[in-house]
Amino acid sequence: MNKIAIITGATSGIGEATALLLAQNNFSLILTGRRNERLMLLKEKILEISQSKVLLLNFDIRSQKDTETAINNLPDNWKKIDVLLNNAGLAAGFSTVQDGIIDDWERMIDTNIKGLLYITRIVSPLMIKRGSGHIINISSIAGKETYPMGNVYCATKHAVQSLTKGMRIDMLKHGIKVSSISPGAVDTEFAIVRFNGDKNKAKQVYNGFTPLMAQDIAETILFVLNRPKHVNIDDILIMPTDQAFSRDFNRKENH
Repeated sequence: MNKIAIITGATSGIGEATALLLAQNNFSLILTGRRNERLMLLKEKILEISQSKVLLLNFDIRSQKDTETAINNLPDNWKKIDVLLNNAGLAAGFSTVQDGIIDDWERMIDTNIKGLLYITRIVSPLMIKRGSGHIINISSIAGKETYPMGNVYCATKHAVQSLTKGMRIDMLKHGIKVSSISPGAVDTEFAIVRFNGDKNKAKQVYNGFTPLMAQDIAETILFVLNRPKHVNIDDILIMPTDQAFSRDFNRKENH
């Protein structure tokens, strides 16, 4: 079997784009997500464009039990995981702390931090046993700075940044690479989820400038994976040309 990559949150956006690109670059894929119909559609797309082997795992990464069950029940030949892409994540709500919705906070903390930890806890020992592997955590510009109304989401992505550094230290003696990729504005379902399905609000986020696309991040992930054995890309911050920091955009009226 070719190198095996497991991608969390593979049903849309960066996860889906990365799955398609890695399939075209001879990776076998374990794809996880909550939306089984989307997982099956993605598998069909992959099989149309490549000869890659694909295994689907339909579960919610917020559940430690379901995560452990899914990975523990992998066939032995699928447990030789070379790449763990911790992509599953979301922003829920956009409010001050004093007006925050507790359920939104818990969704973000459970997915962005705890879900990442649950699957890393069970996959990393498999890598350690084999003495090789690469863990890539998808962070955000929100992990580098904090912006108004982004309090808890920014906190979760700051946690991802810190966890990545901690993993880098812990995996060092085992020869396992650990990387973080922090995108700025990417045109995915991210804003739609944040604004609870309000497509008009979501569209306004990208008004007047050209955001990154999921494909841009997928190509960056492939670049990180393709470095020589002696090279580890610790951290990448990737932004649209028209974005400097989280709130600084060069918006054009007639864009």
